[in-house]
Amino acid sequence: MLFNNDLTEARLNELFTENDKCLEFLAELKWADGFECRKCGNKNYCPGKSPHSRRCTKCKSEESATTGTIFHHCRFDINKAFYIAYSVCKSNSDISSYEFARRLSLRQMTCWKFKDKLKKVIEANGELSENWIEILK
Repeated sequence: MLFNNDLTEARLNELFTENDKCLEFLAELKWADGFECRKCGNKNYCPGKSPHSRRCTKCKSEESATTGTIFHHCRFDINKAFYIAYSVCKSNSDISSYEFARRLSLRQMTCWKFKDKLKKVIEANGELSENWIEILK
C-alpha cells in the first residue's frame, strides 16, 4: 500500500521534503516482488543511470521508479506530487488547487491538472482500493 497506516509522521515528512526518498520509497513498492523487464521479461538487473532506476542485464533497457505510475512524466518535484497524492487520497477535506499552489509554490493549473489526474485514476478503479500502488499506476 502506498499510503498505509504504518507510515510515521517523520517518514511522511521525509517523503514530502526529499525527492530521493520519494524515489527510493516508490522503487521499493514497485519492485517489492522483484524486477521484471517490461520489454523482454528478464528478471536480472543492475543499477541504472538515474537514481533508483534499474537496467535490464539482457536488453539493456532502463526503467525508472516512476515508469508506469501516475508520477511518470511529472514535470514538478516528485516530493510535491507525493504531497498532493497523499492529501487527495488520505484527507477528509477537499483541498483546493489554489491551496496546493500556495503551499507548494507551484502554478494553480499545475496542481489542478495533477489533482484531476489522480481523481480520474481513483474513479476508474472504483472506490479507494487497499492496494494504492495499483491506483497510482
